[in-house]
Amino acid sequence: MGKSAWPYRSTAKARGLVLLALGIVKVATAEQLRQLVLPGTADVQTVRNACKDLRSVGLVESVGRTSHMSGAGRPVRRDLWNLTTAGLASAASEVGRPVKEMGGTAREAAKAGAPHALAVTDTIDAFRQSPPLPTKPVARRTDPTITAPVPEQGRPLPARPPGLGHLRGWETEVPLPVSGTFTTPARGSLRADAVLTAPEDGVPVMFVEVDNHTEPAAVVARKIENYRRFFQRTVKDHQGVDVPFWSTLWDDSPRAGYPPLALVFAKNVSPNTAMNRMKSIHDLSTPCWQGSWHSGSSYDQATGTTPAPSPSWPPP
Repeated sequence: MGKSAWPYRSTAKARGLVLLALGIVKVATAEQLRQLVLPGTADVQTVRNACKDLRSVGLVESVGRTSHMSGAGRPVRRDLWNLTTAGLASAASEVGRPVKEMGGTAREAAKAGAPHALAVTDTIDAFRQSPPLPTKPVARRTDPTITAPVPEQGRPLPARPPGLGHLRGWETEVPLPVSGTFTTPARGSLRADAVLTAPEDGVPVMFVEVDNHTEPAAVVARKIENYRRFFQRTVKDHQGVDVPFWSTLWDDSPRAGYPPLALVFAKNVSPNTAMNRMKSIHDLSTPCWQGSWHSGSSYDQATGTTPAPSPSWPPP
């Protein structure tokens, strides 16, 4: 396409990275997209320009807004960006997945402000810690008679700790059928907020649930029970042997037991409130993760000592 097709003069790289990010998280603010894929840019305008250019060709849209209170007590409102149906197909090529595996456009969630989806996006960014890379400044759509300021050379990039996995290793709103199939899960199945596959970091698969304190602790604990039901489900392999159903889609781990489930508490609350919340969910979900204890090692018999209990995993 010619330059006229991109009125905000974004680069192909920036547009591709925005499509990649939205293909994974489905809805995000420009600030979140910058953190995910372009944290080395001087400011968020680079991402906004890419979003506006993609909107001009019908690949993304902004149908909702989010707001929060600033430190000064004033409301701060930000546009939410999500894919259109055409954008979902374009994002599929950036992510490297078939369109049928891409999920929806999150249009309705964006209209409602998408508080939970935004928390999931922040969680993925916290795990990922995209390394900031230097970028070349791009001229923006301004008055051509005004000379753009030259960015300061050697500007230090923000430091970030080592992250886990790559953005393409993440999926969101993944169906986990307790019966039925992955494409047509039966009633009572759940959807994982996010799933990470990062074998390069020693994580074949990890499931992530983000808790915004919008549901009773008992509801969150019931989700953990549904995870256990999903992990316990078995199917016959080609040799007629029972294997875990989840292992037909994701690689198994050398460690025994179920895949890890990370429960992320995303709401900014006092330490006491957070601890009470965690304790409530801990107590309500204990049967799902607590091992059964047994004793009788050869060492106990040889020394004549009282056998010490040892954990057995996975739980029954």
